Amino acid sequence: MGMINIRLIKGFVIALAGLFIFITILSLFIPSRVMISRGVVIHANAAKVFAQVSDLQNWKHWQPVFKNDSASIRFNNDTAAWTSKDKNNKIIITGRSGNSISASLIREGENTVLNTIRILPLADSNQVQAEWNVLIKLKWYPWEKFYGIFIEKITGQGYEDALNGLKQYCENH
Repeated sequence: MGMINIRLIKGFVIALAGLFIFITILSLFIPSRVMISRGVVIHANAAKVFAQVSDLQNWKHWQPVFKNDSASIRFNNDTAAWTSKDKNNKIIITGRSGNSISASLIREGENTVLNTIRILPLADSNQVQAEWNVLIKLKWYPWEKFYGIFIEKITGQGYEDALNGLKQYCENH
């Protein structure tokens, strides 16, 4: 009776190890970078919209996180820092060009998220397209790669809400 239990346990351990190896190999075929892109058309001039995007202090007018936590956000030049759900967060504007900004979102215990926001004037109109591109680099861990499959559905709505807040603020102020 003891010999059957050992065989059963040994078989179970081998099957579990095989499953883990299979999942790890499968995850190697999943890309390690995830790009999320959202856009909105705003009825305002490009300079006005870019002024809202290029200065982090203005984000409290339209960015939902900044609107909700505005009292606890600390600003220092091109950096904003705050604590949310017991984690320290920081966004740093790392570059500006004529019509876009680059920023890094750093959240304690998570990968750095690279953001680019572009303001593109539309021809023959007083409208612009605001485009928010997010690049998330994933680690090689199988659970992180599988999480990457769903990350767009989880975080995409937040970027969309922010752009809609930007649209509403720029069109009404």
